[in-house]
Amino acid sequence: MASRPDTDNFLSLFLNDVPLMDVRAPVEFAKGSFPGAENAPLMNDEERHRVGICYKDKGQDEAIRLGHQLVAGDIKAQRIEAWKRFGARHPEGYLFCFRGGLRSRLTQQWIKEAGIDYPLVQGGYKALRRYLIDGLESLVETGSFQIISGRTGTGKTRVLQQLPNPVDLEGLANHRGSSFGRQVTPQPSQIDFENRLAVAMLKAHHLIGGPVYLEDESRLVGRCAIPDSLKERMAHAPLLVLEQSLEDRTQIIREDYVENMTADYMARDGDEAGWLNFRDYLLGALERISKRLGGDRYSQLRGFMEQALVKQESTGDVHAHDAWIQPLLQNYYDPMYDYQLGQKQGEILVRGGPDVIIDWAKGNTSA
Repeated sequence: MASRPDTDNFLSLFLNDVPLMDVRAPVEFAKGSFPGAENAPLMNDEERHRVGICYKDKGQDEAIRLGHQLVAGDIKAQRIEAWKRFGARHPEGYLFCFRGGLRSRLTQQWIKEAGIDYPLVQGGYKALRRYLIDGLESLVETGSFQIISGRTGTGKTRVLQQLPNPVDLEGLANHRGSSFGRQVTPQPSQIDFENRLAVAMLKAHHLIGGPVYLEDESRLVGRCAIPDSLKERMAHAPLLVLEQSLEDRTQIIREDYVENMTADYMARDGDEAGWLNFRDYLLGALERISKRLGGDRYSQLRGFMEQALVKQESTGDVHAHDAWIQPLLQNYYDPMYDYQLGQKQGEILVRGGPDVIIDWAKGNTSA
């Protein structure tokens, strides 16, 4: 592998999805890293903990000495092999630790002794993270945003993805943004969400340009919080209001939350366990809004949902779910959305169905 210099060109790393090898400990990686980064730690959590205590009690030299004792022999060989495999798969990549200091330099040295020159990111995780935080704040302050809004079930995300310059907040958060919005795979950490969002915004600005299209969201998308500065800009941004018939909305809800979620749970857990987990997901989502629904309405909708689940399990027919989907839309979600739309401060640029919204956006890409 030809030698490449270390880099501080953070923008190029993120715009080009350059592979990154994160040599921090697993506990650090779990708190947050960067899109596409892989964890190949120099030290595991216990080793890092022991070295940290030693550093506090006895200083850097003793901590380094202990680190070499803990990561030696077969353990050292296994770690080097993992780094070599990453380098072989990603010859264009870079490695990083927390500050671009001891851990990344030592990793770089050991890989070089094994015959591979592999560059590192100067400043490490801390510099990359600071770059994304500052970059996101700058883009939020200076960028142009347009918001696709609409009642629940209009398929806003489907339309968003067909617009000229979309940033999909729900996709980044891995959550559809409602009580029923949980996915079968877990959400990212808050730091991971913020990093994903910043990278998406950088790409939207540098690679595409023009107004950024966002879906109207609450402050929380599941457990991921939209930065306050972006939420404030969204509250005043112009609106594209997506409209669909009740029948079309019912079909979209049925597809997203019944058909697709059933398939996802079964693909993950197998038919029997997957069905039970899907059933728990659906009933649990309704229960989470039971207080807001009120006792009588909740009991009625739960009864419809349970009947629909029985029919779906026995026959595969999912249309009985319409009996709870339609009244939930009409009597719960629609009044809530209509009130929220009335509070919006942004100008409504266009109203209409998916084709109307998409055609308008494509005709106003430089707005």
